[in-house]
Amino acid sequence: MSEQPAPDATNTPNVARMYDYFLGGSHNFAADRAAAERVLTIFPETGVAAQANRHFLRRAVRHAVAQGVRQFLDIGAGLPTQKPVHEVVRAVAPDARVVYVDYDEVAVAYAGQLLTDVPGAAVVQGDLREPDDLLAHPDVRATLDLDQPVAVLLLAVLHFVPDDDDPWAAVARLRDATVPGSHLVLSHLTLDGIPPELAERGQAVYRNSSAPLVPRAHAETLRFFTGYDLAEPGLVETTRWRPDGEGDLVDSHGYAGVGVRR
Repeated sequence: MSEQPAPDATNTPNVARMYDYFLGGSHNFAADRAAAERVLTIFPETGVAAQANRHFLRRAVRHAVAQGVRQFLDIGAGLPTQKPVHEVVRAVAPDARVVYVDYDEVAVAYAGQLLTDVPGAAVVQGDLREPDDLLAHPDVRATLDLDQPVAVLLLAVLHFVPDDDDPWAAVARLRDATVPGSHLVLSHLTLDGIPPELAERGQAVYRNSSAPLVPRAHAETLRFFTGYDLAEPGLVETTRWRPDGEGDLVDSHGYAGVGVRR
């Protein structure tokens, strides 16, 4: 990067960089690592669960490609360092186009640097909670044709949007902006079955980070697929969505599904 991030940006734990740390990446700062380690003391399997989420992403985007989708809008992408979407889809569809979106300026700056000179891929700063502004961004419009099917990827991002911000309305707006045959690829943290005291300790760590943690139950997560037909096997534990032997079948503490817009 040509400029160093502001001190506040590096001293406050950032959820995208914490996720990078859970995945074994190196694009994180001391504050991110310290917060991530606190999470790991509460939920030691978090790193494995993060890997399971990436495995689901790869399975789901390959499925979308097999259905003819060639455009991908990855919202809340964080840092595209661990087998990013454009590498996965272009292994089977070299003409695919990808837009990565994140609201965090540091994540966007890093991602932009990583994707320099990658044709058909763009990085934009945008906020899921402002879908109209996101969709109107000139780089989104220049890269994606919204008159053709698009796969909207919302991987491990909606659980950072509080109910008061109505994430269901934001997802519905994204749905309405895409044509039939478009896909919604979604994974979401749940604490279903987790002892309340552990859940509270985990959420407390994130209250001091760049975004709060809002786990949701199965029924609340299923609401995001309104207007979509769920692909088999529906909304299931992340590791149970069409497993192909990639990664161990561990408890991912999350739900995942793929929907096709009607």
